Amino acid sequence: MADHTALLIIDMINKMDFDGGEDLLEQSREIVNPINELRRQAKQAGVPVIYVNDNFGLWQDNADELIAECRRGPGASIIKEVMPADDDYFIIKPKHSGFFGTQLSILLEQLEVKNLILTGVAGDICVLFTANDAYMRDFILWVPKDTIASEKVEDNNNALQIIKRSLFANIQSTTEISMKDAFKNGE
Repeated sequence: MADHTALLIIDMINKMDFDGGEDLLEQSREIVNPINELRRQAKQAGVPVIYVNDNFGLWQDNADELIAECRRGPGASIIKEVMPADDDYFIIKPKHSGFFGTQLSILLEQLEVKNLILTGVAGDICVLFTANDAYMRDFILWVPKDTIASEKVEDNNNALQIIKRSLFANIQSTTEISMKDAFKNGE
């Protein structure tokens, strides 16, 4: 499993200072612990952890500067809990999908990844767009429903149904299935 799986953490390094950010921040609090548990399991299993994050207009900054800037916003409490480790990968994206205009495809190819675990925010935008692009690239997907959040619960649930129905992803929660079993049969 570890040889062919990667964990993506999408847009959790986030100022949350935009219209609707308060709602997203509130919803995001509930996914921090499941994401951190997946990170722990990933590290233990040798699964690479890849942060895929919006640039927030900081085109000339590096990951450390982007994180520092985001920590100045309302999302600082979440960022503190999901900070990347030194050995994690960090990709800055220009648009909604983690694949568009980034080196993510090349990294996943070099890591020989076939299975992706997608987590983060916003479930109905960036996670959905990244999942779609991953599916189009023939990755097998697990998008645990307890590890993604959107501004509105209903929008998040709708995104999960699209991810399950149209992208054939496993959406079982981290309490329903383990990382080692997530790609055996799918849901």
